[in-house]
Amino acid sequence: MADGKSAFLYVIYIRTTADELWSALTKPEFSRRYWFGMTVETDWKVGGPWRLKNADGQIFDTGEIVAFDPPRRIVLKWLHERRPELKAEGPARCSIELEPAEGAVKLTIHHTIDRADSKLIEAVSGGWPRILSNLKSLIETGKIALSQ
Repeated sequence: MADGKSAFLYVIYIRTTADELWSALTKPEFSRRYWFGMTVETDWKVGGPWRLKNADGQIFDTGEIVAFDPPRRIVLKWLHERRPELKAEGPARCSIELEPAEGAVKLTIHHTIDRADSKLIEAVSGGWPRILSNLKSLIETGKIALSQ
């Protein structure tokens, strides 16, 4: 982006209801199935912490709940914890928005950081499409599309 920021925007339509998709996004036992064994731990309260852990308990990302408006919108302050060069970029912002759309739900992910040419945004640009493809497949067919 020309203004010294980097961004990733992804839109996907999933044949489900907003409530079912919201549950899939916020329930650890379901997210683990499409997010390659990762689990989000949080109380989903604005101002509260969140973290993304793998099955072995290793923390990959942390942050804060900035906005939480069921079943429409989640905004997260997002800090990567595993790769030093990504952590050094500082916190990013990830918004997750749901909007009913003709028998489906439009899911929009917008991940941004106040840094030009961000390696974090480059990394999430590869991860989000895989995660969301699995989410869509799991909800619509009962099976994930991609294994790790």
